Amino acid sequence: MFWIFRVFCKLFAHPVEENPFSGIPCKMYKPNFSNLFPSRSSAFIFTSYIALFVSQGILVTASQNENNKYNFNTVTAVLLTELLKLIVSACLYCKDNPLKSLWREVISGSKVIVLYFVPAFLYCLYNNLAFVNLSKFDPTTYYLLLQFRVVITGILFQIIFKKYLSRRQWFSLLLLTVGCMVKQMNFSKDDDDASERVANAKNTSGFDFSINAVFILTQTLCSCLAGVYNEYLLKREDTNVNIYVQNVIMYFDSIVCNVSVLLLQGDLVDAFQMDSLRAVFRFNVIVIMINNAAIGIVTSFFLKYMNSIIKTFASALELFFTAILCFFLFAIPIHFNTILAIGIVSFAVFMYSQNPVVNLPVASSAKGANISDDTQKLLMAEEGEIKE
Repeated sequence: MFWIFRVFCKLFAHPVEENPFSGIPCKMYKPNFSNLFPSRSSAFIFTSYIALFVSQGILVTASQNENNKYNFNTVTAVLLTELLKLIVSACLYCKDNPLKSLWREVISGSKVIVLYFVPAFLYCLYNNLAFVNLSKFDPTTYYLLLQFRVVITGILFQIIFKKYLSRRQWFSLLLLTVGCMVKQMNFSKDDDDASERVANAKNTSGFDFSINAVFILTQTLCSCLAGVYNEYLLKREDTNVNIYVQNVIMYFDSIVCNVSVLLLQGDLVDAFQMDSLRAVFRFNVIVIMINNAAIGIVTSFFLKYMNSIIKTFASALELFFTAILCFFLFAIPIHFNTILAIGIVSFAVFMYSQNPVVNLPVASSAKGANISDDTQKLLMAEEGEIKE
């Protein structure tokens, strides 16, 4: 057993100079957290992102009736969430700038408005499919299946940013995907029987070949494309545009996309009738919209100061907390395959944390360009990684 431990230590870790456990025939190793979280704000964003996403899956599941359906129009809920995000972003901008300045920035960024319609449409699909898929899968299975995006994200990251992943990073990505695949394996008949009795026959085993599989794969692809493309816009196309202005443009485009969905469904008028609005403005739905709005704001900062790969692994950490909370709140059993899948995913997260990819905004060459303290720290972290 010791030689196996020693091989893993040499392959996937960075040594620590002092070893307090002299009895272990291998040097001690630790994750490279200085590159993973180069500032306190990045650590706060990372933690908030996980907490908000775990809450979202649980809140959406709790809002369903006994038939796993919703008593409100989910597209309207998504639309109002985007409106709330827009208002919050505008208020944050106007805290230090006049309202007229926001209007001028938006008008001057007409090209950006067009560019952001691509990720806005993808996020529109993603947010609406989230309600659909959470009505078919329990939250833990839902988040596990979404982890199939890791390899796609890694490929897109290399193509767009020319930031090639190391063997260790690719191995961690593939290992995480294997962990997600293990979730669909049932090791005993008791697991099948228990799953049938839980959550009104919701899918708790994993991927199956049905229309639900098409929906979850579509949502996964939307997540990959939207996340990486949005990061590309934030860092390459308009790095001199205020992040709140970028958010305002994104959420305006998202509102247009959701209104288009309601129009195509023929629900545009009915969605804003008093009965429909009364169903949306219930307490449990309002909490979902507020939490989802916070996710949107935090995600924009996440992509601005970190990257899509770390975002993917942050999502993987949701699995631990989601599985435990769902067990206590919804009596959804934690089977052996779930424990094994979460264990494999957690090890992949640990491996990646030792050598994270750092991709940051391109510094402006213009004289007098203002770069925030956090961005300076991140740029220094990137330079240090490249030199190594």
